[in-house]
Amino acid sequence: MIEASCHCGAVRYAVDTAPSMALDCNCSHCRLYGGLWAYYPQRDVKFAGMPDTFVYMWGDRELEFHHCRTCGCFSHFTVKGTDDAEKIGVNIRLM
Repeated sequence: MIEASCHCGAVRYAVDTAPSMALDCNCSHCRLYGGLWAYYPQRDVKFAGMPDTFVYMWGDRELEFHHCRTCGCFSHFTVKGTDDAEKIGVNIRLM
């Protein structure tokens, strides 16, 4: 079990396996907030309670970028309106 959390600990998640690869996105948002991404099926990422995040969206408004409401860390992103069979991107710099 690999656990991760934002700086203040308000957003916490765990995964059973280490990521098989990481994507170092070079968009301005990921560079600003330090996003280093691993992808999992949403059902494989276990959040501790309901994470208290705010969502940032831009461009085609298809991705929901989740930030902790308290400390602002960029914890994960999801595709808008998908079920738990879809993938989630988690910021492995929080692991």
